[in-house]
Amino acid sequence: MSLPRLTIYRHDRRNRSLITLAGEIDPATAPRVRDALERCLDDGISTIDVDLTPLGSCDGTGLQVFLDASEHAATAHASLRLHHPSPQTSQLLARTGAAPQLLGPPRAPAPPHLPRDLRTTAPPSSPYGM
Repeated sequence: MSLPRLTIYRHDRRNRSLITLAGEIDPATAPRVRDALERCLDDGISTIDVDLTPLGSCDGTGLQVFLDASEHAATAHASLRLHHPSPQTSQLLARTGAAPQLLGPPRAPAPPHLPRDLRTTAPPSSPYGM
């Protein structure tokens, strides 16, 4: 008995779905990913988050599935975002220019934390401008 090369988990909450992919996406498994993502849109899901943490590898076939699903989601006024890609998948997204579409815009760095009480760190001011 052989183990499946790809396992797909789906968890819905209202109009949002989390799809977790474990295994490999290649020409043999890509149709299953396409079906799972299309089913989300058919079910009226407007936000599809795809967790790639347990994904071993993704080839160009898998990338094309994600790009097609993202475009289909956009025409249905929905969104599809990939989360936690492996270094290999991140490189594939970067080399092909698909990262902005599938990962979303880069996040701005968090602002530095300010002291709780600025009066304790700022020099005392003079009412006379000195």
